[in-house]
Amino acid sequence: MLLNILVGLIVIGLTVVLQGYGTMYWVRRYDAKRSTQTKKKFNKQGVQLLITTAIFLIFIHLIQAGIWACVYMFLPGVTEFETFEKSLYFSLVTFTTLGYGEITIASSNRILAGLEAINGITVIGWSTAFMFAIFQELMKKGVKESHAN
Repeated sequence: MLLNILVGLIVIGLTVVLQGYGTMYWVRRYDAKRSTQTKKKFNKQGVQLLITTAIFLIFIHLIQAGIWACVYMFLPGVTEFETFEKSLYFSLVTFTTLGYGEITIASSNRILAGLEAINGITVIGWSTAFMFAIFQELMKKGVKESHAN
């Protein structure tokens, strides 16, 4: 159990670092794009920014779930997953806290699944807050511009 907790905390740390660096990369990219945006209340560039931000964040979450899937595949004692596809599926279902339950992990290792769910809900919440912050920034910009007209 202690090994699982240690491994889980290390993976959580890795995924949080990935989330942090990914978010900061996107903030820098957003700042660069913001200066080139046209001054319209609701424009195509703003929608494109929201869409590309969502795709980028989903990609980060796929990588994070993939890291967990690798842990399940290669950690001694976890024998439930014959293929990476099954491991990734279990990881995605756990990471998103969906938890279908048709694929489970042995009771001696299920602490990992709980830690992955905590990790997933945390970084997905972070992404949700980030998306909302960008949307809010676009809305503020639109309101300022409509009052200026």
